[in-house]
Parts: sequence; C-alpha cells; structure tokens
Amino acid sequence: MAKDMAGRGLVTTVSSRAGTATVVGWVGSFRDRVAGAHRLLDAFARPGTVPRPPSGDYAAVLAYRDRILLMRDESARIPLFYRESDGRVTAVSTSARRLGDGAELERRYFCRYLTGNMAQQHTELTPFTGVHRILGGEVVELSRTGRLRGRVPPRVPAVREPSPPASGGRLPGAAAKDLRRALEDAVARRLGTMTACHVSGGTDSTSVALLAARVLAAEGGGPGDLVLLSGCFGGGELAGERPYLDEAVEEIRRHAPAARPLIVDAGDVADFDDFRHHASSSDEPHAHAFRAPFWSRLHAAAAELGCDTLLTGCGADPVVDANPFHLHRLARTGRLRQLSRQARAWAQGSERGVREIVHAYVMRPALPLAAERIGMLARRGSVLGGLGAFGRPPWLRSGFARAHGYRAAGVAETRFVFGRAPEQSLYDAANYLAAPDPLSWHRARQDGYFLSHPFLDREVIALMRRLPAEATFCPGRPKAVLREAMADLLPARIHDRAVKIPFNELYARGLRAHGDELVDLCRSARHPLVEEMFDVETLCRAVREARLGMGDAYSWDRVNSSLALVMWLEGLVSAGS
Repeated sequence: MAKDMAGRGLVTTVSSRAGTATVVGWVGSFRDRVAGAHRLLDAFARPGTVPRPPSGDYAAVLAYRDRILLMRDESARIPLFYRESDGRVTAVSTSARRLGDGAELERRYFCRYLTGNMAQQHTELTPFTGVHRILGGEVVELSRTGRLRGRVPPRVPAVREPSPPASGGRLPGAAAKDLRRALEDAVARRLGTMTACHVSGGTDSTSVALLAARVLAAEGGGPGDLVLLSGCFGGGELAGERPYLDEAVEEIRRHAPAARPLIVDAGDVADFDDFRHHASSSDEPHAHAFRAPFWSRLHAAAAELGCDTLLTGCGADPVVDANPFHLHRLARTGRLRQLSRQARAWAQGSERGVREIVHAYVMRPALPLAAERIGMLARRGSVLGGLGAFGRPPWLRSGFARAHGYRAAGVAETRFVFGRAPEQSLYDAANYLAAPDPLSWHRARQDGYFLSHPFLDREVIALMRRLPAEATFCPGRPKAVLREAMADLLPARIHDRAVKIPFNELYARGLRAHGDELVDLCRSARHPLVEEMFDVETLCRAVREARLGMGDAYSWDRVNSSLALVMWLEGLVSAGS
C-alpha cells in the first residue's frame, strides 16, 4: 500500500496491544477512520473466531502476534490482491498490476472477464498468474511468515420471504420512512471534510445531495464543506437535463447555502476520447473504459478543489426500484394467476408487451444461455444480431474459448446474475455493477479521494430485499418508495419525472468520431494474445455495425469490453518496451 496513498488520507494505520491494522478506506464512518480501524482490529483479535466484517468501504491488513488477516468489506468497494507462490503470500496490494508479471497472464481470467460486466469482481482470478483477488466479505488468514492458512468465504446473507402487506395499505408509507432513515444514515457515514456530491438533476443523485446538505446544515457546516459537482452540455439531447440540474442545485443550496456549485462544461466530451490512454492505464481491463473521458473531467475538477470523498446516486435503479424478478418467484411457486395479473401491470407501467415482460423476467432467468442462443438464431444477419450478455461473441475464437473455459465462465456468470432466486440475486449483481471500478480506483490513487455510493449501502440493500412487491411497485411510477421517502425535499419537477435522458448521444458521437481509429487500433495491436484470442476482422466489423446503430445495449457492452481488453493488453506492451 503506497506511501503516497497514506499521505493523501486514503490509508489509516493504527496499533494497539492486539496488533496493527492498515486500512484503505473507512470502517463505520468516513470521518472517524482511526476509531473505525481500531474497532476492526479489536473485532478480529480473538484467534479462531471470524465475525462478520463491519460495514464500510475498506480493504485491510490486520497483523496480530500469531497471524495476519487480509480482508475486504462485503460491498467490496476497495480492491485487494495478494501474490502467492508455493503456499506462501509474498506481497499484498490494492493493485493487481503492481503484483503481476505482464509476461505471465492467466488466460482463464480473460474468458471470465468477457462473459459480462460483473465477471471480474466475484472471482478470485486476476489477469496475472499467481495473483489472487480477495473477494468481498472474505477473510484470508496467513501465518506471521506469510504461509497461507486458509480463506474464509463471504457469508451468504440470510434470505427471508418478503413480509405480507400491512393492513390498510400502509406498507408503502412505512417502507418509505424506513428507506429515508437508512439513506440518511448511509449518507452521514460517508461525509468527509470536503464532500462532493454528483448532481445530475435526476431523482437519485439529487436525493443523496439533499440528504448530505441537511446533515451538514444541522452540523453548522461552513463554505467548502459541500461541493455540488455536475457535468453540463450546451447542445444535443443532454442539454435538456440543464433545467433539472439548475433546479436541483437551487433546492440543495436552499438547505445548505454555503454549498459550492461546480458545473463542469462537458459539451466537447465524447465516449472513446483518448481511449488508448483510459483503457490501458487501469489496474484491470474495464468494460466501461469508453465512458472514462466524461468521468475523468469531473473527477479532476473535484480533486483540484481538495475533496476527500465523492457521493453518487449510483445503484438506485436496481436497488430501490421495484424488483421485476418478483415475477420469477411467482412462476416458481405456481402462483400463475398472480403472475398474469402482475405481468400485465408491469407491461402497462413500462409501456412494453406482456410477452416481452414474461420473456425478460421469467423465461430468460430460467434458461439464460438457451434464451441467448435462440435469440442469436432468430436475429441472424449481422455480427451483433441477437448477441446477449453471456453467449460467446463471434469475434472470440472458439478454440481459445474451449481451451480456457469460456462455457464454464458463462454458466458461472449466469448463476451469479440470476441464481436460484433472481429476485434476490438482483441486489448482489447491482452491488458489483458499481465497484470496485478499476478506473475510479485509479483516479482515487491519483487524486486522493474516494467514490462512495449510499444506495449500495449494506443496510439499504438489506431493507429493500426484505420488502414485498406490493410496497415497491407502482405502475408508471418508477422508484415509488424513494419518491415517497423524499417527497418533502425533492423539487416537484424532479420528484415527478419518470425518465432521464440517457447518454446514448455521447456513445454515438464517440463511435462516429473514433470508429475508424478503434478499428485501426485493433488491427495494429502488438500483444500476441490479441490475435490468439480474437478474430480481429470480426471485431472490427462489430465496431462498424455499432457505429451504424445496429445491435442493442447487450451487444454494445460486448464490443466495449473487448475493445477495452485489446487496449489494456497494448498497455502492457507499452509498459514493457
């Protein structure tokens, strides 16, 4: 754990009679990192007992007289890796790249990575042979000399059947109060000395910023304690977000007049800008490297002001919105009449057909790989036709896929995303969509502050997974519980909006501007694994099809992750030359 990280406040080291703890991130409360590190050290001091890791965003090394423990919190926001040889751990780091040898790559990892956006974070594999990932909630025990004694796997959260509706229809109101309380606590735990809140004008980010403003106002916070960080666009579709953004900032400053708006002009940003740099510099290949130019500009602005934490609204969509996989539970338990009624309500509320709803939330989770094969057969005619989230992309060579376990990786990924109970697996999958983001962690090491996501707080997720569908689903009104929870704070215009403008224009603009460049980068790739792994001309054809607007979000994700992997491998070549 680098000394520069400690100098920027990213690392806390404490000692007591029990031993020494080095913690990256925070335990319990961001503002009280020293006390949190002491609590973590004391919690694991008794040999032979492994309590549930406390809440927080951290990775930690605990050194006692008789053993050493390596661990991460259950949410797994901060990465942690160790290098192992002949049963002995020789080094520990938050960077796999610093531990790895670019000449010894683990090919099974790349098959795992290419199965989906969440594949990296819930598997021990890393890109480097002999370098292992510590999973969220896992505890690895070593002897004082580094001998590997064992790995205690993450605890599986107890899954309870949702409670029955309360009499008199009062359950949604009670759920809103509980969510408000949980979110307030989650935000308060994450506040730093100078906190930036990403504000986009949507319900999620505005809710987080409003709660942060309320907490700081109650504490008598002064100028600079709260920064309202936003990216704005002067033209195109995304310019339509500016009125919502302005209204959100105005309302937040009404609660915290000292809050400082920091509006960053992003009008000239496009996806894939300087893609070689952004995709090759991260610790691991990252499927969303194409979006790095926008986030990097915002991160740099927050770092220049000296912010030590940045709160986002990330995770609200899958966590606090109604859970459509409840329909799968109805099908599993034979409640077909309820399934039919609720599927019609979902279709009406989302302006989709009943058949589409049943296929997406009942059939596809039951037989995900078969559903994808059928989809590809039914929509042939292009490289991207029917390509879903798990099936082998046609540019991945079949021989490489067979030799290094792509099918097994795809099965493992579908089990993680859907599981036996997709309505519960949704929350685990949502957690891994946000972090650890290799690009954000790279920026954290560079800029000296953390990203943190209150909606992905352990207590918030636990609350939402306990709620029955009747408490969360309101046709045509997404995130109904959150809207009710924040009804006294959100401006009416933001409280009532049902749709946000997506970033599709940024993506299309990026492909128009950089499509030829991306094709040339793939064709000129020097790393031998690129040719071994990919049919480069088929990948280039997929880029051209995406540039023309063919395919869908699933297939574009497959293209983006493959391009990011090509550029990441090229970064290894550049670093070694």
